[in-house]
This record gives sequence, C-alpha cells and structure tokens, in this order.
Amino acid sequence: MGSCIICGIPVDGGHVCDSHQEDVLFEFRGNHASQLIDNRFYEGTVDGYADFGVFIDLSPGVTGLLHRSELDRRLESLNWEPGDTVCVRVNNVRDNGNIDLGKSIRQSDREFRGKLILDGTDELLPADLDDDDDTDDTDDTDDEGEPALEESDDTANEESDASATDDEAETESVTPSHGADTASETEAVIGGETDSTPSSNSSAGAVTVSEREADATDAASESVAEGYEEVSIESLNDRVDERVRLDGEIVSIRQTGGPTVFELRDETGVVDCAAFVEAGVRAYPEVELGDIVRLDGEVERRRGELQVETDELVVLEDDEREAVTGRLADALTDRARPDSLEPIGDHDAVAAMEEPLLDVAEAIRRAVLESRPVVIRHPATADGYVAGAAIERAVLPLVREEHARSDAEYHYIVRRPLDDAIYGMDAATKDATRMLQDRDRHDEKLPLFCFVGAASTADSADGLGLLGVYGAERIVLDSIAADTDVDDAAEQVVTARQNATDLSVGALTATLAAALNTDVAEDMQHLPAVSYWENTPEAYTDAAEAAGYDAEQVTDIREAVALEAYYQSYQDKRELITDLLFDDAGGLAGHIAEQFREKLDTELSTAQANLEADERAGVSMAVLDTEQFSHRFDFPSTELLLDELHRAEREGEAFVTVGIGMDELYLRSTEPLDIRAVAEAAAEAAPEAGITARGVREGRIEFLAGKREAAKDAVLAAAAEQFE
Repeated sequence: MGSCIICGIPVDGGHVCDSHQEDVLFEFRGNHASQLIDNRFYEGTVDGYADFGVFIDLSPGVTGLLHRSELDRRLESLNWEPGDTVCVRVNNVRDNGNIDLGKSIRQSDREFRGKLILDGTDELLPADLDDDDDTDDTDDTDDEGEPALEESDDTANEESDASATDDEAETESVTPSHGADTASETEAVIGGETDSTPSSNSSAGAVTVSEREADATDAASESVAEGYEEVSIESLNDRVDERVRLDGEIVSIRQTGGPTVFELRDETGVVDCAAFVEAGVRAYPEVELGDIVRLDGEVERRRGELQVETDELVVLEDDEREAVTGRLADALTDRARPDSLEPIGDHDAVAAMEEPLLDVAEAIRRAVLESRPVVIRHPATADGYVAGAAIERAVLPLVREEHARSDAEYHYIVRRPLDDAIYGMDAATKDATRMLQDRDRHDEKLPLFCFVGAASTADSADGLGLLGVYGAERIVLDSIAADTDVDDAAEQVVTARQNATDLSVGALTATLAAALNTDVAEDMQHLPAVSYWENTPEAYTDAAEAAGYDAEQVTDIREAVALEAYYQSYQDKRELITDLLFDDAGGLAGHIAEQFREKLDTELSTAQANLEADERAGVSMAVLDTEQFSHRFDFPSTELLLDELHRAEREGEAFVTVGIGMDELYLRSTEPLDIRAVAEAAAEAAPEAGITARGVREGRIEFLAGKREAAKDAVLAAAAEQFE
C-alpha cells in the first residue's frame, strides 16, 4: 500500500490515485506496449516523421504514433527534431500492439505536478531507483571519476541531529538555507538534466519577513554583499550563469517530480524560478500565489528557456512589500493603457466608442501583464471568428514577450467558439470547471473572459453570473446594444448604440486589436470588410484595397472562414484560421471558398424549390420548413441558409423570410424586428405553445413541438404587426 505523490491518499499498488493520473509524467522503462496504461502522460523521444504523423519512442522497442489529427497545428509546423524529448499521452493500446498517442500541451516534466517511473508493471519513485544505484556503487566516485558528494543516511541524520542541537541554543528564527550558501551542494538529475540542489543538511522551507523582521534586512544586505545583483527580469537574457536578486509577485506555483517552480513577475516580465529540497516535495510551502517576494538565485538556460535556480526566497511584508507593490502597480498602469485608438476606415460608430474600447484594451493588456489567462468567447460564425482571431492575433505576441516559457501562448491566451451568440449555463459550467481545475491543480490565476459578438443579451445573464460568483472578470464587447441585465453581470459592457446598424463585431474588434498591439495594426486593415456579408461601408472596402485585398479576395476569405467555422465549431482551429485571415500565400481561401459556394448553392436551390408563399397584413412572406427541406446536420447552418435565402428572395420594403423547424423558428426581415416583442405578442395569442425568444440577434424563437402550427401562425401574425 503506497500513497499518492500529489494528494497523499492511500493507493493500492502504486504512487498516484485515480483523480491525479493526468497530473503525473511517467518515464516508461518496460519492454512491451501492453505494460502501458491508457490516459497517462509519458516521456518519449521523437523517432521520425511520416505523412500521417510522428513516431515517438516510449522505450527501446516500444514506439507509438502521434497522428496528425491529434495535433493543434499543422504537422510541418512542429519544431520537433528526431531525438528530441517530448511529452505525449497514451490514448489507446490496441490488441495488435499499436499505440495511439495524443499531444500534451505540457512539454517538460516541470509542468507536471509529479514524476514516476513505470518499470514494466511496477510504479517507482525516482528516488527509489536513485537509492538502488547508490547501493550498487562499489566506490565513492561519480560517473566522471570525481569523488561523490552524497553522504549516507546515517551521516545525514547525525548532522541533522547535531544541527538541531545547536539550533536549540540559538533563537528560533534562523533562516533555513536552500542553496549556494550551504556548506556543500549535491547534483540531482531532474528530467534528464543536472540541477544544482542543496546537500542533505539543508533545511526545507523559508521563514517570512514577518517572522524575523530585522534578520531579514541583515540577510538581504549580506546576500547582496555575497554577489547577488539586483536586476530586472527583462535583463536576464544577458545574465546567464550570474547570481541575481529579483523582487516581484508570485503568479504561478507548479510542483513537479523534481523542483517546485515559482513563476515570478516584476514590472518588466515573468520568469520561472526552480527551488529544490527533495524530489517531488514542495519547497517554501509558506509562499503562496500572489505573495510579494525577494528571490536570490542563479540564472540558467534549460532547453532553450530561461530559468532561475533559487538559492533563497523570502516573502516581503510591511514597507518592503508596499514598495514593490507600488512599483509593480505603477509600471502595470503605464504598460497596460494604449496611447490612442485609431478606427480603421474612420468609422463614426467606432470612433464614438473610443474611450470604452481603450478601457477594454487596457483590461486585456493588464491581464497579460498580471499573468492571468485571457479567454476569448465568440460565436462560430464568420464574423465571430474574425472578431476572436483579431484579438488573438494582437495578444499572442504580448504573451510571448511577457513570458519566458515557450508554451505560454497555449496557457495565457485561449479562444473558444460558442455554438451561438448566447452564453448559456452549459458553456458557463464548462468554463467554470476548467478555470477552477487550473486554479486548484496548477495554481493558475482566474482568467479574464472576453466575449465578442456574444453574451450581450439577457439570455446570457445567468452564465455570466456563474463566472462572477467565483470572481472571474468579464468583458462583453458587441456591435449591438446590450440588454440592461448584462450590465449587472459583467465588469465592462461595451456595445454600440441602438442605431449603429452598419457596424459588425469584426470591424469593432479589428480596431480594438490594432490599439491592443500596434505591431499588428497593419494585419487588421482588411478584417472589417471580411466581416460583412452585404452593405459593407465604403471606408472598409477602401481600407482592404489599400492593404492589398481586392473584393474577390475578401469574399473568398469570408466564405472560407464561414465554412470552417461550421465544422468542429467548438474548436479554435488557431493555425487554420490564421492562415485564412492573415498568412494565405497559397490560395487556401479560394480553394475552401469553392466548397462553400458549391454546398450553399445546392442547399439554396433545394430550399427555393420548397418555399411556401404567405401574406400577413400586407407583408409578403416566404416560409421554409427546415425540418423537411434542409440537411440539418450538414453545411450550411440554418441561420446561414436563411440569410442567403432572404437576400435572394426579398421583394419590396415589407418582406419576411421564415425558417421553421421542429421546435424553433427563425425570422429575417427587410425592416428591423423586435424579436422579443414578436415572441411576447405571439405568446399572448397562443399561450399553450410555450413561445419564447431564445436568440435575439439570430432572430430565433422557440416553441413546443406539439404546438408547431399554432406557434407558427401566432409568430407570423405578430411579425407582420410590427410593419404597421
């Protein structure tokens, strides 16, 4: 009977409980695929590439396939070379011995909370094998022939006892040592590399300033005298192998199978700082997320990434804390607020929102600087993808600049499409679950949620409220006026005036993105034109042409994004969308746009052949039974089909196109319709039909399937009344 290395509960026959399987990285030392366990993460070595994926060696003679469908980017964009050490997930071991692998976002052992060795079918702690290796040694030399520094357990215990005896004669506020100031050091191999770690007579844990006020000041002065230079994080690239002192805020804490990794932020950047007391044991347990600290250590570069090997870590309090906090706050404000906002194409509707948009830009940049993840939520439409991708394009370089970790862009900027513009309880529950897991498992801060083209109607108030219960910051940005319920459910609600009918959310966020990061401003110039299906303001077509995008290119991009938005609508498709919107040099958009037109034209011709003409109070209507005469689970979506059908069929100034399904109905009109008013009037006329407005921006009304005909008559009559 063992215990879980993460939570400590008893485990039968291993060292990790069922709930923490995904928090541990395994090194496989077996000789057969059947010894692997599904849904665990393993360390492997890149063997080679094929057209369909990457072969990964998990141990000599045991090789798995990471299929290209499991990747979050194109196969050719992977920067792995044969021989590289990578982290993968075993998805499935087939009966024939083939191993299906998945890619792990975490690509180093320090990003996991622990590390174990699977030796055949036995789970072992790294320390278990280290002990075996020590026992087998017949002399006191290391691999290089130098005298070994390790001491026997008995010797270590004797020194500890002696140290404890001496301590009794001293005050109880002696600072435990964690690093280079100890009498001797040992070398511990962690994740295949050699880390400098304290010898066995070092204590585990540091004492805060509040526990030894005057002593801390003396110790600080002594450390500087011993060669720790006070520097900023942005200067660390030029200080590899030097001893430095950093003051800042702890923004993340990760426990690995080796050291504890503290992510430290100052006014210039963020860096990982590794502290080691014992394999898998939390160093400085008194240090918590958000603490203001002083850290002494040595700058190293590991696997291409900067890291500070921690010698001493002290929590600051009182005047010292206030001084650092004030410095960070001042720098944060200076760096977060953009200088100005310049609307693309000089659009008056956007210019009228300049100050609120600058507030949004500041909030997003502040989140990046504070190491809070930014989660972008947008509808899975062409306009929604344009809007979400514009912000993503602007924020990604800011994340890369701020964080030394190579994979930071996959942790601190996340774009998650929504099925529609409503942020309901289903989506909110998933988001809340993820953010709480990330907080509890990885000590991540709660994210900033940015809703673009979504969550601006009362239907989303409950979902926004759920995030608010946990204190997650919420921004709602939209091109339509927001309902008053949303004002109370989000910190910032920035939406257009009621009469801004010529504004798309893509146009709005393209201007925001240009203010967020001026380095990408040129990339944004064509996006507003892409976001309009018709009646594109001339200022935006001119801006696109000036940026080198003619009308045909703009149309191809819009249609290609609309098609890709439909398939796997819940996926961000980051690299594919980036290629379509920004980096298409090979005709990708034109190729996909051909498929868009072929599929849409086929569906449109079927719909037109089955339209029913209707007239209510002098208003002409075209009604399509989408349940009978459309492919519900293939492209195009009902909304996109109705949009195209309405553009093709509308006549005069009073025309309504209706798509009616089993229990929902969509309206498209030549004049603006108040969908809620239509639903309310229809509900009064047919109270038994359960009529309610479900998606105001999509013109969607729901009803009970058993009262379909009654609901249809009531809704059409109510819609016609709005033309009077």
